[in-house]
Amino acid sequence: MPLTSPLAKNGKLLEFPHGFLWGTATSPTQIEGHIDNEWTDFVARDGGTCRIACDSYHRYAEDIEWMGKLGVNAYRMGIEWSRLQSEAHGPLHRAELARYIDQLDRLNAAGIVPMIVLHHFSNPPWINALGGWTNPATIPAFVDYVTKLVAALRDHVRIWNTFNEPDTYACCGFLIGEFPPLRKARFHSFRAAIRHMAEAHERVCRVIRAAGSSLGQVEVGFSKNWTYFQPYHKASPWDALIAAFTHSQLNSFVLKSFHSAPGKTAATFLGVNYYGRIRFRNLQPLVPTFGFSTEELARLGVECDDMLERHPAGLESALSEMYQQCRLPIYLTEHGSSSTDEAFRERDLRENLAALHRAIAGGVDVRGFYYWSLLDNFEWQFGYSKKFGLLSVDFNDANLARRMKPLAQIYRQVCLQNSIGH
Repeated sequence: MPLTSPLAKNGKLLEFPHGFLWGTATSPTQIEGHIDNEWTDFVARDGGTCRIACDSYHRYAEDIEWMGKLGVNAYRMGIEWSRLQSEAHGPLHRAELARYIDQLDRLNAAGIVPMIVLHHFSNPPWINALGGWTNPATIPAFVDYVTKLVAALRDHVRIWNTFNEPDTYACCGFLIGEFPPLRKARFHSFRAAIRHMAEAHERVCRVIRAAGSSLGQVEVGFSKNWTYFQPYHKASPWDALIAAFTHSQLNSFVLKSFHSAPGKTAATFLGVNYYGRIRFRNLQPLVPTFGFSTEELARLGVECDDMLERHPAGLESALSEMYQQCRLPIYLTEHGSSSTDEAFRERDLRENLAALHRAIAGGVDVRGFYYWSLLDNFEWQFGYSKKFGLLSVDFNDANLARRMKPLAQIYRQVCLQNSIGH
């Protein structure tokens, strides 16, 4: 059902549609701790592991209380497959299922609409032993798991997110070797994983829609990470070539695999994760994560957080382009910045929300925005060195104390007022 309240500009106040979802997001491996998947023994660049993480496995009730203080009305969270099923086509673990049900019930009681992510960069060990998503046998195993999970949770959740960033998962695992299984230049494996995940997505979308929900209309889709890949100098043929090829594989191929044509999909929405862009200079990506200092990048006119070049203007274009291609309502399922400079993060949020507002005013049906992330957490290959949280976590304190950052206060006002000054 489309949102019907009009957008309005009242001076410098940008108002969003009535019923818009303002949320935040996390993933199990990054916050829960006490987990058994391919990340358990992985040691990040900073020497950290996900074994304890933010200990949200034991502290989710506290984290939900923090969400109440933030004023959000939505939360995008993952359910960890490896906790619930210990073998192919096996029963779901009752105690672990009950824990997730309690979490969902607490969210619903607090007026926070949950969106469940079914796959966020991790698999049960028995799936990885089969070759993970490079093996087509993973597809029926995943469908079986989701069928059982949806039957158990249909009275507790109505919005489902099948796969988070299959492009990132497959690229980092099989092309650049920074996610388990740490393979490099396995182009065939990358494309096979994408195709298998796309087929599983289509099948579980049908399962979820058939099951329905007692909470209302079921919504289901996957989340595509959209990064712009561009040459730093447009006249550089080699940089233009590598940017175009990267775009063709990580953006076009993935989106086409999951959405072959408008209307020919079982999904009801498209999730979009947007952080910025990567520009190539002398075949090198101009971002901090590839070894460039902030000072070097600033001299080149490349404004970055600790991860990527910021490009707020690109958000409007990305949303418009994907909406035209897929013709589905959109949730902006992740956006955020990693920095200890809170003034920078506030400016980045305001500029990206202004771009989001322009996209909606231009006719793009966007239903909600989820800030990444609720907590500072285990940021995959980078460990705890990247600070995306609205809440800080003191990882030197055994109590892992949470504290609101200045940006959290800004975002709280956005959520409560359904608008932002610009």
